[in-house]
Amino acid sequence: MKNYTDEQLVRLYVDTQRNPFFEEIYDRYADKVYRKCLSFVKDQAKAEDFTHDIFLKLIVRVGSFKENSKFSTWLFSITYNYCMDQLRTAKKMAEDELTESIDVIDDSDDIQEMEMDAKRLREVLDGISPEERTILLMKYQDDFSIKDIADTFGLTESAVKMRLKRTREKLRKKYAESLLFTILLISKMLILLKWWAKQ
Repeated sequence: MKNYTDEQLVRLYVDTQRNPFFEEIYDRYADKVYRKCLSFVKDQAKAEDFTHDIFLKLIVRVGSFKENSKFSTWLFSITYNYCMDQLRTAKKMAEDELTESIDVIDDSDDIQEMEMDAKRLREVLDGISPEERTILLMKYQDDFSIKDIADTFGLTESAVKMRLKRTREKLRKKYAESLLFTILLISKMLILLKWWAKQ
């Protein structure tokens, strides 16, 4: 077993559905996945739950591994995306609870503007590919070095820099388009309101 590559183990498990092949994958990566989860949640129990869920997800999805990248990179992407989804869900639940428990008396324009900006940014981020989003978040949210990102995805450092540059440009363009659309929509609403007020 120890002599098989990760990719060979995956193929053997997919073809035979024999547990020892998957158990070897688990032995190789459980600790790495756990440590990655722990870096996200800073809570051992949650990190263990996340690790368990990720390997359950892996059992279901392992047949879709196409060997376009290293298995370790593919597994890291699943881990990263799962942790990000869980954090987003937890954050949204916390925000919803906060909204329910606090009666906001003074709705300042600044807060509304920030909320609009955050919503627009989320929409823009949802409009790019998962790989672009992952690389961007690794660099600017998790402070990964270019070298670490390159190693994770099996790319050269210059390829990572180019992808980051293109993704930033794409985001900037989408954000500007989204902003322009919002401005046009508000302008139309104001014109309609003025017209309605005169009637």
